[in-house]
Amino acid sequence: MTSAQRLVLAGGSGFLGRAVARHFSELGWDVVTVSRSPSAVPMPGRWVRWDGLRQGKWSREIDGAAAVLNLAGRTVNCRYTAQNMLDIYISRLDTTRALGAAIREAATPPPIWMNSSTGTIYRDAQTPQTEDAGEIGTGFSVDVGQRWEAALMEEELPHTRRVALRTAMVYGPGADGVMATTDPLMRLGLGGPMAGGGQCVSWIHVHDFCRAVEFLIEGDLSGPVNVSAPQPLPNRDFLRAYRHAWGMPLGIPSTAGLISLGAKVMNSEAELLLKSRYAVPERLLKAGFKFDYPGWPEAIAALVAEVKAVGHAAR
Repeated sequence: MTSAQRLVLAGGSGFLGRAVARHFSELGWDVVTVSRSPSAVPMPGRWVRWDGLRQGKWSREIDGAAAVLNLAGRTVNCRYTAQNMLDIYISRLDTTRALGAAIREAATPPPIWMNSSTGTIYRDAQTPQTEDAGEIGTGFSVDVGQRWEAALMEEELPHTRRVALRTAMVYGPGADGVMATTDPLMRLGLGGPMAGGGQCVSWIHVHDFCRAVEFLIEGDLSGPVNVSAPQPLPNRDFLRAYRHAWGMPLGIPSTAGLISLGAKVMNSEAELLLKSRYAVPERLLKAGFKFDYPGWPEAIAALVAEVKAVGHAAR
C-alpha cells in the first residue's frame, strides 16, 4: 500500500488554509499544517508548530512532500504605520526564505512550491491585467508583492517548480473570512456603491481557489499566476449582486471621504476598497482550467445559500 501524498500548508491555520486542508483531505492527501498556533476551528490533517523563521521539526515535513503551499503573512487590513509595514514585510519575506532553505536542504525536495503573492501587485486599472501584459503598480502593497515574489526565487532549487499565486480576494464561509465581516453590512443595506462604484473588483470563490491549487500541482505552470475569477466587475455591480443574494434591494452609497474616515476608525486603509483591481487569470485559462464559478452573481448566490444553511462559525 502506497502512502498518501503529502501537502505542507505553511501558515495555513486560517480561513483559506482550512478550506485547502478540507479539499485535499477529501482527495486522500496527508495534509500537514505548519503555523505558529493551531486553527481556532478544527481542521483535517496534522499540525506542526513553527515560528516562521528558524528550521526545526516542521522542516522535516518538507522532505518528501508532494507539494508546499505557503499562505503565511500578516493581514494587510490595518493602518500602514511603520511598525505594521515592518511586520507585514517580515511575516512574508522571512517565512518564504525559511521555506526556501528547508526545500534546499531536503533530501527529496517537493516538486512544486506555491507561494502567496497578491493580485494588487498590478496598477490601479480599468483594463485587464494579465501575467504577461499587466502593468506593475506603485506603493506599499505593490512593493510587498514584488519583494515577496523575489524572495520566492532567491534559492537555487533545480528540482522544485515555483509558482507565485497572485490571488484576488477569496470569498467563502468562515468565521475569519471576509464574508463574516461584509455579510452583516449587506443585510443592513449598507452595501451601496463606494465612491461612485466604478473601480473594478477581482475576486474568486474559495472552491475555485482550492481547485486551482490542485490544477497547478498537476500541471506544469511556473512563475506568476493570477488566481482570480475570469469576470471582474465594477464595485457597484459587485455590491448589487451581493445585496440581491441577501434579499436586500437597497444599498446606501458612500463617498471616498466617508470611506477614508471609516478606514481610520476601523484601523484599515481606504486603498483596500478604492483601488481598481482588474486581474484576469490568462495563464490558468490558457492551460485549460475551468472555473466552476466564473461569474460573481452565481458565485455569491451559492455562497450566501451556504452561509444560510451552515453559517460561518462551523467553517
